[in-house]
Amino acid sequence: MITAYFDGGARSNPGPAGYGVYIVDDLGNVLAELHGSLGIATNNVAEYSGLIAALQWAIDHDVTALTVKGDSLLIIEQMRGNYKVKNEGLKPLHMKARLLVMQIGNVAFQHVPREQNKDADRLSNVGMDDNP
Repeated sequence: MITAYFDGGARSNPGPAGYGVYIVDDLGNVLAELHGSLGIATNNVAEYSGLIAALQWAIDHDVTALTVKGDSLLIIEQMRGNYKVKNEGLKPLHMKARLLVMQIGNVAFQHVPREQNKDADRLSNVGMDDNP
């Protein structure tokens, strides 16, 4: 089983934003470290961007079963269908993520404490630092 940890953040919310993704196999071997800068965005847009990057990586690498872990309860619960997506700016990102999930097939979402998401957080800070 492949596990993708994702995170995103914005300094000043909204502010210079970035995302990070840390992907491991079931033995803990690191398969990928991804990060990206997003210009000025909100924390939630950055979180969704990290999730989408993780899902796209899985598709690009023919992954058919994926566990996704993140410390954003909002994003995890929205992807589980337990929370409605009320913010108009997040609706297209949520829809894109749902479409990617359908392409993968078997995706489980798990909320984890911040302490268990340190690698993705580190990478999201690299993304934020890359903003001009």
